[in-house]
Formats: sequence, C-alpha cells, structure tokens
Amino acid sequence: MEPGHVKLYVCGITSYDYCHIGHARSALAFDMIVRYLRYTGNKVTYIRNFTDIDDKIITRAAEQNTTTEELANRFIDEFYVDMDKLGVDRPTMEPKATDHIQEMIDLISELIDKDMAYPAHGDVYYSVNSFAGYGKLSGRNLEDMQAGARISVNENKNNPMDFVLWKASKPGEPSWESPWGPGRPGWHIECSAMSRKYLGDTFDIHGGGQDLIFPHHENELAQSEGANEKPFVNMWIHHGFVTIRDVKMSKSLGNFLTIRDILDHYHPEVLRFFIFSTQYRNPLDFSESTMQNAMAGLDRLYECIAAVERLDSNSQDSSKAVASAKDRNKLETLEERFQNAMDNDFNTARAQGVFFETVKVMNKIMCQLPAVPSKADHTLLTNGAATIRRLAAIMGLLQEDANAYLAAKKAAMLSAIDISEEEIQNLIQERNQARADKNWARSDEIRDQLLNQSIELKDGPDGTGWSVKRGN
Repeated sequence: MEPGHVKLYVCGITSYDYCHIGHARSALAFDMIVRYLRYTGNKVTYIRNFTDIDDKIITRAAEQNTTTEELANRFIDEFYVDMDKLGVDRPTMEPKATDHIQEMIDLISELIDKDMAYPAHGDVYYSVNSFAGYGKLSGRNLEDMQAGARISVNENKNNPMDFVLWKASKPGEPSWESPWGPGRPGWHIECSAMSRKYLGDTFDIHGGGQDLIFPHHENELAQSEGANEKPFVNMWIHHGFVTIRDVKMSKSLGNFLTIRDILDHYHPEVLRFFIFSTQYRNPLDFSESTMQNAMAGLDRLYECIAAVERLDSNSQDSSKAVASAKDRNKLETLEERFQNAMDNDFNTARAQGVFFETVKVMNKIMCQLPAVPSKADHTLLTNGAATIRRLAAIMGLLQEDANAYLAAKKAAMLSAIDISEEEIQNLIQERNQARADKNWARSDEIRDQLLNQSIELKDGPDGTGWSVKRGN
C-alpha cells in the first residue's frame, strides 16, 4: 500500500507449552519472507502477537497450581530460547493480548453499535448473518455451514455459527471489567484489535498456518471489515502443515516433537534446511530419513565452501583459467537464478536447487585446478562461495565457519563410534603408502577396514578425506 514499505501481521503462539516443529515452520517461514523482502530493498514492519490468555492457558495454569500470567510469561520466555537457538530474527513488535484489552473492548463496542454483535448474559457474540462476505476467505458458504452445524448447546447464541467476542468470567478465572460485566476476550478479536492498532484498518500481508484459515482468519476478516468498512488485508499467506507419517502434527494428537527434541540431535541449520527443502505452502512430512537428507545437503554446501577457502591464495595472473565460459556464466548468474526462484512465491526448494547446481559447477572447476590456481579461477570461486553464503543467509543457512562446522560434526560423529581421528589418519597414511607401492590388496584392505568401522574414504585432488557413513 505504501511503496517500499511492507506491513505484515502474523498470528503467533498460544503460550502454554513448549513449541513443536510446526511452530518452528511458521516462525522460520515468516523469518525467511521478511528477510527476502528486506533483501529486495523493502522496509518491513512485522507484527507477531502472543496469545497469553485463553481456555488452554487457564486449564494448564490450574493443573500446575500457578497463575495464567506466570504460565504464559514462562512459555513466552521458553519460546525465545527456542527461537534464538534457531537464529530467528525478532519481529518489529510482539504485542500480548492481555496488554490490549481496551482496544478489544472498543472494537466489540463498535460492532454492537453497528448491529453486527450482541450481548447475551455477560457474553458478546458476532452475528455472522450481519456480514455478507462471511466465508469468502475459506471459500465456505454460510448456508451450507449453518445446515451442517450441530445444534448449539449455547442458548445465548442467535445462530449456531455465531462466535464469541467476549466471555463472561467464571469463578476463579482471570477477568477484566467491560460494559458487559467482568470477563475476557475471545480468541479471534485480539488479532483484529492489535493489527488495527499497529498496522491500520487495511494492511499488506496477514500470515499464519493453513489451520487458521477457518475459523480464526475468517472471523478476523468479518470483525475487521464489519467494524472498519474497509478491506482488511491485501494478501494472505498460509504455510502448510508439518506432518508425521502424513498426519498433521499437533499437541491434541500427541504426535509432536518439540524444537528441543530436534535440536538435541541436529544442528539448528539442519532443521532450517529441512523446512526450506519444501515450498512453504506445501505439506512437509517429518522423518529421520528426511532429516538425514537435509543434513547431507547442508554438509555438501559447507564442504564446497570449505574447499574454496582452502585454495592457495597465491594465485598467478599468468596461469591459464580452467573454468569454461559456460561454467563461468553459471556462477556469475547465481544471484539472478536465486531471485527468480524466490520471486516465485518464495520457492526456497528451488532456491536450494540453485545452490546445488552452483556447487556442482564449483566442485567441477576445483577438480581441474592446478596446485596454484589462476587469479581468474580463484576470484570466480571465492566470489561464488561468498554469494552462496550471502543468499543462504535469507534462509538462515551457512552462517557458521565452514571448517569449524565440519570439524565439530566429525568430532560429534567420532564420539559415537569406536575409532579415533588419529587412528583414521594413520590408516590413511598407510593406505597412501600402499598405493604408492602399488600394493592394491593392502590399500583395499584398509579401505574395507575403515568402512566396517563406519568410515568412508574419499580420494580427491587435494588428498584423501573421510566422513562417517550416513545413518551412523
């Protein structure tokens, strides 16, 4: 709406438990989107809320014999611990629902004045029949929804589809004073009130998970457009579910893994790589094999960058360049190809493919290099590695020192198997001598011995490297 300035609102967590990787996908998807919008030269005002009062929080606080405020704030703090480990940038503002009760009361009052909401015994309900556009976001027909609705057990409602804006307080529950008596806000009203306060009646992008399209975002839209008589949002962005064996991950189903569970076994960038290996709108199925594939892909990128950094920097102007015109063009158009992928609805999967295409070319060039590369080749490769790093930062990838990352990974893997790095290097030296002596039988014997101990050897132009066999 304002040239060069994107205004974005995203529904955040309900803070009553540790976050699972479904929450990680949401946080990372919008972290990536904001980074890319800023990379393309836009200013971004990014608002993400905390729901710090609702039925789940009240129930959990009672179970733990604490207050809703203490519980909600504790899990907001734990949320930040997880996000910091994942390297997620903080939004511009992160408003809490309980800090905006008055804004919600004001909005509810406007809806009552417009005959779009009605009080009933301390509750207030939104009348869905009062808003002609109800169902336009989710593509649902109100008549069909009403016909299929269960008979409401709440006699306060005029229509089974009407939803609550304000709930009368029950004994022992937290409450706030309102024109309709003591109570607390419904879930949907908080985002309409906070987005209006910080971004205006109409803003550019509203985001969240696909499970929020109905009823949460549908109800937000009805409230906001009903009160403001203006379009609510210009564009909606909804990310797909994270599934386990094709079943949506959720706390209610008990089939979720917390972010902490994952980070106990994988580097944070591996989780990022896994999440961005699929375009954000598509479902993402979690398994150990997909995480292993993500780790292998990330390792491949780091290994290429580390190899470039090991190149002899004493390049010679007189040396002949080995990179072909085709390969040079591939590296020099890296950023353009990356942008084409990301401009297609933030297609991070395709963008990762661009990285792998580039790494393949860089490895090919490095295999052809003499001991002292030409200045042209050295510059081409170092620029390519630097560009991959800079672009990968939009997904939060390749932010570690490449050699330190690979060394730490090797050390962690070695700790899980029964052989030391010194023993491996001694066997590699013995194998090199056997190969020099053309003692192929001994050379193969050493290779097989190491393979039986989960160590794979890789012979290259700069010597013999090793890695721990995948899956171990």
